[in-house]
Amino acid sequence: MKYSLLLAGMVLALISLSATPQEQSYQPLSFSLDCSGSDCPLLQGSPQTTGMRSGFVRLKPGESVGAHSTQDHEEALVILRGQGKAEVEGRAPVGFTSRMLIYIPPRSRHNVTNTGADLLEYVYVVAPIAAR
Repeated sequence: MKYSLLLAGMVLALISLSATPQEQSYQPLSFSLDCSGSDCPLLQGSPQTTGMRSGFVRLKPGESVGAHSTQDHEEALVILRGQGKAEVEGRAPVGFTSRMLIYIPPRSRHNVTNTGADLLEYVYVVAPIAAR
């Protein structure tokens, strides 16, 4: 009996470890955009999501996030306040103002800079690209 319970527990543990993202129960989430820092994570991937991440960014005039790559992810920037430019390696800079969405393709080295006189605030959403 003791061994049956142990075996049953091990089987349940293996089943839960091998669950695919479609089998997992994801819950709706909400986050405040009140953030005291300049880069505040919101969604952080698994186990919250199947791979999507997001965060809130606040840049002072002249500040930039620093060049980085999307790697095997695509990224959307939802501009809430201010103005700036997105520089994507090999492409012309894209200027933007509040209430705009900027798309950054996969495998793109890029940087975002505040070109305005006021704070730039935006939310980024990063998701893995689908396997083909």
